[in-house]
Amino acid sequence: MFSFKAPLILQNKSVTLLLIARTSTTIAFQMLTVAVGWQMYSLTHTPFYLGLVGLVQFLPMFLLTLVAGYVADRYDRKLIICLSQIAESIGIFLLAFGSHNGWLTKETILGIVFFIGIANAFQGPPMQALLPNVVSKELFPRVAALATSISQLAIILGPAIGGALYVLSPTVMYSIVGLLSLATSVIIFFISIRKEPSKPEPVTIRSIFGGISFIKSKPAILGAISLDLFAVLFGGATALLPVYASNILKIGPLGLGLLRSAPAAGALIMSVILAQKPLKRNEGYIMFMAVIIFGISTTIFAISSSFVLSLSALLILGASDVVSGVVRFTLIPLQTPDHMRGRVSAINMLFIGTSNQLGEFESGLTAAWFGVVPAVLIGGIGTVIVAILWMKLFPDLLHVNNLSQVCESRL
Repeated sequence: MFSFKAPLILQNKSVTLLLIARTSTTIAFQMLTVAVGWQMYSLTHTPFYLGLVGLVQFLPMFLLTLVAGYVADRYDRKLIICLSQIAESIGIFLLAFGSHNGWLTKETILGIVFFIGIANAFQGPPMQALLPNVVSKELFPRVAALATSISQLAIILGPAIGGALYVLSPTVMYSIVGLLSLATSVIIFFISIRKEPSKPEPVTIRSIFGGISFIKSKPAILGAISLDLFAVLFGGATALLPVYASNILKIGPLGLGLLRSAPAAGALIMSVILAQKPLKRNEGYIMFMAVIIFGISTTIFAISSSFVLSLSALLILGASDVVSGVVRFTLIPLQTPDHMRGRVSAINMLFIGTSNQLGEFESGLTAAWFGVVPAVLIGGIGTVIVAILWMKLFPDLLHVNNLSQVCESRL
């Protein structure tokens, strides 16, 4: 049996507060996504505008990533998060006020969501970069795994809470989400950080693009980020789950819900295990093996006609994804000096967001060309091939061993 060590970690008040803040903002985002999607569809009765909601959420991150990363490195990260959360709450309270008074239209929703997306684009990089400032390098892998498990739980609970509150009233729903955003800004204010001294860089094209130059100079970081991009790009089986549930497994909407929950459940279980028993050796090799298992699980799901086998494949898929994610989430911040973490975190978040969006598009496109099963099968095999190829292209990442010591010696 595992002996859970989280209470020892949580004796650090700043770690506890940061984890609470990250959980609060994740739940709020999940609740907001459910509410906006449902309200937009109720107003328009067309999926086109649901796509536009996703687009106006993605555009600010895409357009402002480099600027937001530079701001996170140039100015006080806590202050940036607080101001971003306050701005986000203003947008959410506008949705609440509009719902209560009945003046929300599809255009105003899109405009407000775009404003919220701008605020979210600026709070993401400093939130990601803040964790190494509140915990030692030795404890960072354990805390990273714990943060991942809490995030997975928030991702599972957020939509359910949001749906239940929306049934009561959209106004109540938006008001609670706005209060969660304000609470996050207050919590962040009380976190104590250990910021490494650095000389502020002037605002130049070179400094704004400094994150890209740094990533290119670090093969292990470049390999980890690009591996995740292509693995998610090829392994986007979840986008086609409705087709599997309806036409292949014939399990109906309840079965579809179970299939959608399976990767998150597998991720939650594995992240809890890693929080108790963090990886201490051969993390690079383990990361590649996890991506290969991710691809194999996708392949098994592609050809499965058994609900139990498909569910098991998705559970393993989610668990393996967390293993590679925790290694990446530990490697990138600890191999990046503090004065570059905002810019590197911003680029990493852009890659993750882009790969998720493009992965769903790739799955739909290949399904239209070759059929659903061949599309998912190609994605699974492609993920395995990319992992094997990346092992050859990025030996520095493959041979990462004892991550905390390696990172400490390179900073």
